[in-house]
Amino acid sequence: MWNVPNSLTVFRIVLAPLLVVVLLTEFPDKEIWGLVIFLVAALTDALDGLIARRTNRITVTGAMLDPVADKLLMSAAFISLVGLDLAPAWMVTLIVGREFAVTGLRLIALERGVPIAANAWGKAKTTSQIVAVSLLIFGPHLGPLRALGPIVLWLALILTVVSMVVYFTQNWRVVRDAEA
Repeated sequence: MWNVPNSLTVFRIVLAPLLVVVLLTEFPDKEIWGLVIFLVAALTDALDGLIARRTNRITVTGAMLDPVADKLLMSAAFISLVGLDLAPAWMVTLIVGREFAVTGLRLIALERGVPIAANAWGKAKTTSQIVAVSLLIFGPHLGPLRALGPIVLWLALILTVVSMVVYFTQNWRVVRDAEA
């Protein structure tokens, strides 16, 4: 159970509340530290899966914890951005709500023995969210490029909604069959 990939996932879970504390308190250079914490956590998301697949260390624990860690990190980051008035609450509600909806779909599918793998839309969504959060956190240090944060946030929102529609469209039969 405790291997390098799972340890990276647990580390990401620990970094999520630390990110909130750094961003939402009077912490010296909080934008720099917040960005570093967020990017290190995002990097662990990429590394844990890669290491697990390459070393054949895929575990049930890792498969269960990884999506929880991902959602915890992104939700913590986005909710902190609302607290800092850097992201509108309605956008963050849609983004976090999508995560709950797709997770629910995946749980229903898993109960039916149908795993739903990440697709290109989901990966594009995640990448755009990471870029948006990074730009919004570090915005005060970007000068005129600060305007990129809200633009990429809109892109992330669009990809978030599109990916949700794609997941539900491609897998609606699982939900429909679960009702029967």
